[in-house]
Amino acid sequence: MPFRAALFDFDGTLADSFAAITSSTNHVRRSYGLPPMTEAEVRGYVGFGLDKLMADLVPGAPVGEAVARYREHHAGVMIAETRLLPNVGDTIRALAGRGLKLAVCSNKRVEFTRELVRALGLGDYFAYVLGPDDVGDRAKPDPAMLLEGLKRLEVSPAEAVYIGDMVVDVRTARAAGVEVWLVPTGTTEPGEEPDRRLTSFDELVALLAG
Repeated sequence: MPFRAALFDFDGTLADSFAAITSSTNHVRRSYGLPPMTEAEVRGYVGFGLDKLMADLVPGAPVGEAVARYREHHAGVMIAETRLLPNVGDTIRALAGRGLKLAVCSNKRVEFTRELVRALGLGDYFAYVLGPDDVGDRAKPDPAMLLEGLKRLEVSPAEAVYIGDMVVDVRTARAAGVEVWLVPTGTTEPGEEPDRRLTSFDELVALLAG
């Protein structure tokens, strides 16, 4: 069955937002007297939701309080410090132009993701942008967000592919019964390989809309 829809992770898949995430993480760490971390250090903890990120990287702080401080800071830096990854803009426009249904399913707070998608010029191409907020705060690897995306796009799991960059995306797609592909920068753990590893993001045009 040909794919009728493609759903995407955001951070590390569509956009490089690690500078913004690092900036906000270090803002929170400073507020609790902790030293700053490098972007490379923070990157390894991203992908499992903000509560876990704060619990891991701001040890000893009340998670809810740390999350609130992060969000307050992040609203002021995320647009300036986030950029599309190579070939993403042209590829998304090509896929939408050829009739593929598109959505974003990200563990980032959905209001931030929606604002970034608009700011990066992709707002007209995604039918839906979803986050844990849309499914009772059930973050990936819980499949609820992906299943909600399929429902809204009116496609079956067999008609869709989920495109991400890390092991949490593989686990999420497997739980939802959806094929999963990883972008070239993606990393996984032994035994949790995706169905396909892309050689470049624009390979999606030939694979999905050829």
